[in-house]
Order: sequence, then structure tokens, then C-alpha cells
Amino acid sequence: MKRLIGPAMAALVAWPHAVAAADKPIKFWNLTAETIVEFYLAPAGTTHWSKNQCANDPDGSVDTDEMVAVTGIAPGRYDAKFKDTSGRTCIVKNLTVKAHAIFSIEEKQLKSCAK
Repeated sequence: MKRLIGPAMAALVAWPHAVAAADKPIKFWNLTAETIVEFYLAPAGTTHWSKNQCANDPDGSVDTDEMVAVTGIAPGRYDAKFKDTSGRTCIVKNLTVKAHAIFSIEEKQLKSCAK
């Protein structure tokens, strides 16, 4: 009986944490120098862009150092396209998006931008 109690207790203790992780959305963290007003993701190497993820934020934009929930996206490799308040349109390729995690774009990653 003692042998069963240990694993059973471990499962009961771990269960709430597993449920909480499953409820945790994928989030994008804006670490660029500008507020992003449009943000799209497409499977890496394609142009099948998602809906505008900025629509998930109450004010419709993602400020510098702000996070927004990303919806309609499965874990995988993605290209991101965004427009910011400076007028730039940028593409960042081959981002890793993990389940229940935060991914970010930093200013130093912006190599493909146009005004």
C-alpha cells in the first residue's frame, strides 16, 4: 500500500500545475523600440499570415515591453510581419513558438524593415 501512496500523491500534487500550464496561452513580448500596431504570423517560409494579433490587446497595439496573447497559432516555426508606430514594416524569419510560452522580438533582430 505504501508503494502506491507515493506515486499517487505525486500525481495529485502535479495535477494542478499541469492544468494551469495547459490554460496558459502563447504570448508575444514586444522588445522593439516602437509600439506595434499590426502583428501577423505565418508558418516559416510561407505567406499564409494569421489574423492581426494586435486585435487581442485591449487598445489594439502592443507597446514596447508589453505582452499580448497569440491566438489561432500552434507551436512551431514562424515568420512574423509587423507594422509599428514609426511607419516601419518588418519581417523576422524563423521564430520558435512553443506551447504555453512567451516568444519575443528584439530590436537587434530587425534586419528586414522598410518604411
